Amino acid sequence: MSTHARPLADRLAAASDAELRELFAARGVRPDATWQDFFDAAEALLEPSSLSRVLPALTAAEAASLVDAVAGERPGEGRERLVALALLRADGTPQPPVDLLVEGRARPTPIDATPPAPSSEATSAHAAERAFTTVARLADLLLVARERPFALLLGGAVSAGEKRQLAEAGLPTEAIDLLSGLAVRARLAAPVDRRLRTTALAEEWLRSSVAARWTLLATAFRDSLPRGLRPATAGWIPVSQWPLAHPWDAAWTEHAAELTESARLIGLIADDGTEPPWAAPLRRGEPADARTLVAQLPAEVDRIFLQNDLTAIAPGPLQPALDVRLRTIAVRESAAQASSYRFTAESVAHAFATGESEHSILDFLGAISLTGIPQPLGYLVAQTAQRHGLIRVSVDGETGRTRIESSDPHVLEALAVDQALRPLALTAHVGSLTTRVAQDTVYWALTDARYPASLVDEDGAIVVRDRHPAAPPADGHDPADDYDPLIARLRDRQGPDADAAWLDRELEAAVRAKAVLRVTVGMPDGSTRDLLLEATGIGGGRLRGRDRAADVERTLPVSSIRAATVVAP
Repeated sequence: MSTHARPLADRLAAASDAELRELFAARGVRPDATWQDFFDAAEALLEPSSLSRVLPALTAAEAASLVDAVAGERPGEGRERLVALALLRADGTPQPPVDLLVEGRARPTPIDATPPAPSSEATSAHAAERAFTTVARLADLLLVARERPFALLLGGAVSAGEKRQLAEAGLPTEAIDLLSGLAVRARLAAPVDRRLRTTALAEEWLRSSVAARWTLLATAFRDSLPRGLRPATAGWIPVSQWPLAHPWDAAWTEHAAELTESARLIGLIADDGTEPPWAAPLRRGEPADARTLVAQLPAEVDRIFLQNDLTAIAPGPLQPALDVRLRTIAVRESAAQASSYRFTAESVAHAFATGESEHSILDFLGAISLTGIPQPLGYLVAQTAQRHGLIRVSVDGETGRTRIESSDPHVLEALAVDQALRPLALTAHVGSLTTRVAQDTVYWALTDARYPASLVDEDGAIVVRDRHPAAPPADGHDPADDYDPLIARLRDRQGPDADAAWLDRELEAAVRAKAVLRVTVGMPDGSTRDLLLEATGIGGGRLRGRDRAADVERTLPVSSIRAATVVAP
């Protein structure tokens, strides 16, 4: 048993519950740890394997202070954090196991906090253009995820198959993981059941101006940076110093490179390492100010040209709210300074499925069109409106089965023989088709098969259903609260006589190790006597062992033992 665990156990017992929760979380303690008392906790926290897991999380300043402490010097910046992590004692000296792990390590290179040079006008313009492109691409990614959440690998990266499909939608393959990471950092998307799904915040963000989009993205990126990159009085250390922030983390170099590239994508650093004017307030820890960024961007437009070939041309970057709504009615074919969109029967049907009507579509297009509504487009919308609701999917109130009805009996005949719908096991019943499959499943199966289906409720009214609802918001659960049962158990086992409890543990450990103990025994006359005892057993409040000097077996009451020290073999 390690004797240096006793002071730490006493310190843990005296700590508040909040301090214990913070320590356990920082040290990666499992909430279901089998510790029975604070002695168990102290020994586990001082195990080399546990200490090795926390060293990579230390910042450059904390690592330097720990090296100084091991070298016998007074630790500097980060001392309080090292004490809170149980790496240093309260007096600033290292815990004995820490000595062995840190001894011989080089003192990390100090961070240079000199602010980066400001970007030139041309370099700033290029960084602004890249930020604008990134915001637009992230919006594209979220719109895809909103319609079809895509699969993630175990590590959180997007799968190769999904990347190929996203590339077909115009997203660069090499940027997809970075874009999804930015979305998660900004809480615009969340991994749910290993699929990336948009959140309710994404719906608001998608309809916001470019300035608002960038402000939320950049602020969330700063606020989610690792501890080593965020000084107490600023937003982040100079980006050139990021690779030095966590010197004992073997994976940090790669992670720092990813963060640097993310910062470059959203225009917080320029290609030459200089700093655009809109990044400086964020770096200093101030609120984001997008005015200088927006001044570098092309003006947004709120009008489009509708053409006879069922296409639409936006003569500049379309306002986000208009772009998002237009893309529920049309398919965007190209994205540049001037974007083009194409109206198809499927795209217009999709708009009806999301709650649009013939009047709402025509009113919207008429309000933003510089050329009126061409006759072919008006005819397409009207024809699709006539077909919408041709197939109605409801629930039979008597049988509970899903019912498919249509005013056109030929449509029902086609559904009954469609091989793609065989899994639904459709059965003819009084001028309709019925199935045991759930209503929503039937509706989406028909929609995927390109049938003009509509969901209807018990009153016959059309119901709009979101196939992939927004990811549920965070439940507000603090992971640190998971330690409450563990802390309560440690408190329950905290007896009034810590010395006696520690002695019992030392004796039990010595018996298990068959160690030789130097035992100090209190005598009836008040004196003490030292015995060299090879511990062989303990039970019933008595310690048994062979007296090395007298070569006899002795049994000692544990209550009479004043101290016990393991003798080195």
